[in-house]
Amino acid sequence: MAIALYIDADACPVKDEVYRVAQRYGLQVHVVANAYIHVPAHPKIARVVVEAGPDVADDWIAEHAAPGDVVITNDIPLAERALKAGAAAIAPNGRAFTADSIGSAIAQRAIMEQIRSTGAIAGGPKPFDRADRSRFLQTLDETIVKETRKRR
Repeated sequence: MAIALYIDADACPVKDEVYRVAQRYGLQVHVVANAYIHVPAHPKIARVVVEAGPDVADDWIAEHAAPGDVVITNDIPLAERALKAGAAAIAPNGRAFTADSIGSAIAQRAIMEQIRSTGAIAGGPKPFDRADRSRFLQTLDETIVKETRKRR
């Protein structure tokens, strides 16, 4: 069975990059969102529109991602669910989530939520830049190669 890519598509800045890499490797892409998102007309790119609601897109991805698949998401709990399913998980900035790093990512997320709730931090993350895009492409390519080798 071939590797599939799952994009947590709401506010994902690297969809076009995923399409290009997937086409190069001949991989299926599932673009999952709770609203209509334009995707290229291609037989290996599927738009999945789920019902509105918290975590509905995440639930769909977590239910469908299988060992060796790749999930692209900024959502740390979804990344954890993907890893538990045996899939790889990558953030759009190129950060690969691993079994070793996901625990600290979840803890850091909880700490940041606590700090934000006190009003001590008002801003969001740094703006997405060219270096993030480049790092993402490198990590995605490395992950696909690694997962492909595992399947042989």
